[in-house]
Amino acid sequence: MSAAHDEHDARHVHGHDRGHGEAEAHGSFKAYMTGFVLSVVLTAIPFWLVMGGVIADKQVTTLIIMAFAVVQIFVHMIYFLHMNTSSEGGWNMLALIFTLVLVVITLSGSLWVMYHMNANMMPMSVHDMRNMP
Repeated sequence: MSAAHDEHDARHVHGHDRGHGEAEAHGSFKAYMTGFVLSVVLTAIPFWLVMGGVIADKQVTTLIIMAFAVVQIFVHMIYFLHMNTSSEGGWNMLALIFTLVLVVITLSGSLWVMYHMNANMMPMSVHDMRNMP
């Protein structure tokens, strides 16, 4: 066996040979900066919507913030985790679907719990709060 063949086998056994070049494994500075700028914008806009009271309807504001959150998840997956549909033999697509399912469950469950907590809380008057220990 040749030395080059042994080196290739050693990399494959230890998991360092992942079937793609180093350029594909890591993003460029431009890609990281694009992801960072998008993340800042996708955080600043919902913050401005809430703090500025731009939209009077709270339900519409909540839906817009949730949409920005979902877009931000995709930005992080693409620019920072380097996930796309063609790499790793489809495993990234499976991870994407799993992430989407978890996001839907988490967001809908959180909204459901917050709505029902708000609807089922006992109203308290100022008089009742003064008498509390």
